[in-house]
Amino acid sequence: MNSHTKNLEKIKNAIQDAPLSENEKSESMKRVEEWALEDRAFGTLQAELLEVSEYFEALFAELGLTK
Repeated sequence: MNSHTKNLEKIKNAIQDAPLSENEKSESMKRVEEWALEDRAFGTLQAELLEVSEYFEALFAELGLTK
């Protein structure tokens, strides 16, 4: 498994455990899946998830995935 795939799995798992509403979780997972399919730049995914919730700023730092 490459680092790209590992990072996506970390993010997906963290989203499921996050203190987010079900709507925020759903929207976040949708964006992660779209991003993975389109293979966009990671900075784009970070920006899109930050639009869903500011929680992701702390999450990315915790996962060592800061910009």
